[in-house]
Amino acid sequence: MSFIYQLAVLGAPTAAQIFELETTVADAVSMFGLRLGQDISLEIVPAAFTPHQQRSAAVVFFGGVGADHPSLPSLLRGGVPVVPVVSDLDRVATEIPEILHPLNCLSYANGGVKRIATALLECAGLLPKQRRVFVSYRRDEARQTAMQMFEALSARHFDVFLDTHSIAPAEDFQAMLWHRLCDSDVLLMLDTPDYFNSRWTAAEFGRALAKGISVLRVGWPEAQRNARLATASLAELDASEIDVISGRISDPAIDRICLQLEEVRSKSHAVRTVNLVSNLRIGIEAIGGEVIGMGTGRGIRVRLPDDRMVVVYPTVGVPTSTTMHEASMSSPDESVAILYDHIGLHPQWLSHLDWLGQYIQATHWVKACEAGWQFADWRA
Repeated sequence: MSFIYQLAVLGAPTAAQIFELETTVADAVSMFGLRLGQDISLEIVPAAFTPHQQRSAAVVFFGGVGADHPSLPSLLRGGVPVVPVVSDLDRVATEIPEILHPLNCLSYANGGVKRIATALLECAGLLPKQRRVFVSYRRDEARQTAMQMFEALSARHFDVFLDTHSIAPAEDFQAMLWHRLCDSDVLLMLDTPDYFNSRWTAAEFGRALAKGISVLRVGWPEAQRNARLATASLAELDASEIDVISGRISDPAIDRICLQLEEVRSKSHAVRTVNLVSNLRIGIEAIGGEVIGMGTGRGIRVRLPDDRMVVVYPTVGVPTSTTMHEASMSSPDESVAILYDHIGLHPQWLSHLDWLGQYIQATHWVKACEAGWQFADWRA
């Protein structure tokens, strides 16, 4: 079975903890129309956990005396988030293997299974602050379908960008459109016969690829599949699923597209996070530092060449002051950086980030393409 998200419980959980975690996770993902065991796997202390590189994954490690797992080194090296859990924060040294000591631990006594489940799902990208979809379409060919997808995805707790609904009057339309594209998880491409004959839809498609944003192509029966679609995920419409009079598509087709879009979103989230982590690793290792691993809140612990530690929070999409606040609160006593891809962001937003960074010293912005350069002269 091919799962959309891959989760695992490692270490030494009790039977009660496993039951409570499974129940809590199942309840939480049901609001997105997802099912534990069908769309989401939850492996309980497997002999080895090797998640697919193009699936979002996360691990919770329940500590105990002598608890360990052979997959931990490869998971940390691969950037898979690991959430260590102890019975009490005073018992980290005795309940958690040394390889996980640099990561922030959660105490089961403080918040119980609900807090742990939330951390696990946030690390996997299932409960992020962002579940954003950009609908790309030609108004004269797919307006009704675009409206249908807007309504259906909004009902599934997605933040949907639709050009007729999502840009305020007097905004710089094109700059804001690219900014919102950069902040999206998936480009939902309604591929009608003349899609690539429009400068703007063709540019939306191309720039999504340039940013590493995954594309789900919903293809009309009469639309020829363009050679540029080699890397896109495909959801083909049958002629029987389209009402030629109203332009609307059938409800079963809508449901099928929404589920496939969730799968594409998982891939997009995983790939874009891996790209950020790879840029960070290349930059840090080039200057003689070390990337240790990702833990609670998706914070990556980095050791600089002079042995100072920094917690780096990779941000997929557009970083905000809220991103800065949450990173600072998650690691209040440590040096903190926020890693992001600046390409395509609105110029005024980039200026805002620079201004914010000048006045708030608790965290620092780091552009992914400049990671090694900036950390080589780290003055936190």
